[in-house]
Amino acid sequence: MSDKAARFDPFSSSAPLIVYIDFKSPYAYLAKDPSWALGDEFGIEIDWRPFTLDIPSYLGSARLHKDGSVAESQRTETQWKTVKAAYSDVRRYGSMRKLIVRGTTKIWDSSLAGIGMLWAKAQGKAVLHRYIGITYERFWKRELDIEDIAVVEAVLGAAGAPTREFRQYATGAGRALHDEIQTKSFDAGIFGVPTYIVGGEMFFGREHLPRIRWILGGKRGTPPDVAYEGGESPLTGSQIRNPLVVAIDFASPRSYLAIRPTCALADRLGIEVDFEPMVIESKPPKPASRSDDRGLRHRAIRAEYVARDLARYLADRGILGRDLKRQTESTAAAIALLWLNREAKPLARRFVETIFERYWRNELKLEDENALRHVLEEINAPTDGYHSFIKEGGRRSLAEVRARLENAGVLDVPSYLVGDEVFLGREHLPLIQDRLVSA
Repeated sequence: MSDKAARFDPFSSSAPLIVYIDFKSPYAYLAKDPSWALGDEFGIEIDWRPFTLDIPSYLGSARLHKDGSVAESQRTETQWKTVKAAYSDVRRYGSMRKLIVRGTTKIWDSSLAGIGMLWAKAQGKAVLHRYIGITYERFWKRELDIEDIAVVEAVLGAAGAPTREFRQYATGAGRALHDEIQTKSFDAGIFGVPTYIVGGEMFFGREHLPRIRWILGGKRGTPPDVAYEGGESPLTGSQIRNPLVVAIDFASPRSYLAIRPTCALADRLGIEVDFEPMVIESKPPKPASRSDDRGLRHRAIRAEYVARDLARYLADRGILGRDLKRQTESTAAAIALLWLNREAKPLARRFVETIFERYWRNELKLEDENALRHVLEEINAPTDGYHSFIKEGGRRSLAEVRARLENAGVLDVPSYLVGDEVFLGREHLPLIQDRLVSA
């Protein structure tokens, strides 16, 4: 092992921004250009690092025929739905930039391409930039075998890097450095790509680029929320779609964080929001130890990061110290929303905003039927028959709504339904605005 590898620190760099990527990740592919642009905007160096994903350990494995049919699979139905939703998401954002993203026919070992990136990085920014660009573009057109050292050499040469000693580096110091990066980064809590390290903070996903820009700019003004690209359509409006359907769970911190920007979008466009309740049942993974397999460790590390990330954005709203691992039963609140959707739909938004704020500020319990009824009375909603609805048809109606949402492709909350498209997460609101404005 080289001295350089021994000194590797996953969270430390002479550059103000660290970016971890993997060439087999379409999400990292979409992140590379806005990340480069951010570096150019601030005139800073970016420390690009390879993080080779072990996808089978947490998302199963599969191999496809060239026509896209499944040749062999070790994935559950849920894992397949997750993968398909991810590719659908990537393709729609890729099309905005005219990027071709063809799904891979197998799970590639991208470590050699990562070692090539380390070699290119040693040749300077311009060579690294070209190497990353060529590799991503050709790989996602299915024109590049990133497991073939001769192919990686050819890309290095095209990027302007010397290649005479690359093979020795790839099996010696380069492999040692790559493997050291993987081990130390994973042990430090890095589990996916793109991952950004700025100011000692870790951010997973390009939706955090507005926040990263804010940090690099000296944290001036209000910290921005997560957001993907979009929001460029003029709000002129005769063809705005109405309403916007949003699946929520009152116990979900992601749903709570989505309510304010969602309602703000609706107000800008002058549209209604059709809130649909969907109770999400989830069990937090047990804390993992180093003796566990990588899949268990991955899930535990991801869950710990997600909790930290949610706490970061909840703090922006003044919500501090909430135990995000505690599971709350939200069925009663969901049924109350169904009642309103049936009996007094114009009051549903006010109910949703009130329940979310009071619950997340510890002023209301979601399972307290008397407290929920009090909110209904407070907003002048009808309550005759409400008690019977809770006892008789409420749970059946909730199950029917869940089945309808799942059939439409909703996997989690908050999810937005625009036409036949499903968007998971408030980070899509800029693009959702574009979809709503352009019929």
